[in-house]
Amino acid sequence: MQPGAVWAMKPLPDITAAEFRAWQELLETRSGIVLNEQRRAFLQTILAMRLRTLGLSSYASYFQQVTDGPRGAVEWSHLMDHLTVQETHFFRHPPSFRLLGEYLRARQVAADGGAGWQLWSVGCASGEEAYSMALVAAEVQRELETDGCFGVTGSDLSLNALARAREGNYSPRRVAELAPELLERYFLAQSDGSFTVCDTLRERTCFARLNVLDLARAPQRGMDVIFCQNLLIYFRRWRRRDILARLAERLAPGGLLVIGVGEVADWHHPLLESVADEQVLAFTRKG
Repeated sequence: MQPGAVWAMKPLPDITAAEFRAWQELLETRSGIVLNEQRRAFLQTILAMRLRTLGLSSYASYFQQVTDGPRGAVEWSHLMDHLTVQETHFFRHPPSFRLLGEYLRARQVAADGGAGWQLWSVGCASGEEAYSMALVAAEVQRELETDGCFGVTGSDLSLNALARAREGNYSPRRVAELAPELLERYFLAQSDGSFTVCDTLRERTCFARLNVLDLARAPQRGMDVIFCQNLLIYFRRWRRRDILARLAERLAPGGLLVIGVGEVADWHHPLLESVADEQVLAFTRKG
């Protein structure tokens, strides 16, 4: 039996209060993510898994590894993948995409010229939301028999999630919400039962790493649509409002911001006005 296998069988001690506080501070400082006491067991489970994978013997040694400058950057990325894993699928919140379709149709009808749409999925995870946005935009143009250009940017903190997004390959469970005609029109069925996003959508969708704490340096400006759903729940209330304020500044006049229902309460911004929709929490930028 290999030494690593023997170590993997040894039970790890519980993380101490001091160690937990150190991890809380590190996570919030680097990513803005807040782990309260109720998620202590969750953190310990993730850390223990990484310790066993790396053959380390203590939480302290792992803490030292992930904070060891450039050498720790790769392992930090692995850790974030596990801590921020999201179970997602296409059209996760159907009312939001219904609103998106209505908004793009109205914008296309009112457009004087052929200016293209710029859409942004913030916290795109493995790409389902970004491709869903691209699919809605493509469908609107097909229905209106227009051929304007559009582009979708998906951004996320996880390099692993972004790699999966660029592959654009999904299990049947992830595409279960799609109507059969959309699945046939925008996906290629694979021999293993999975589905790959067609080139016409992938060519209009790009993915980039972005920490939402660094929105001040984000290149996106004049966006027609920004989706930021199921991301703000990780942050403190004051930081949620700061993130939304920076996103509001990146909308074009008349642009649409869609956020997760229940993620913020009583939030207002001088540049925005709320959208009258009982199922979606959304705002448009004043002209």
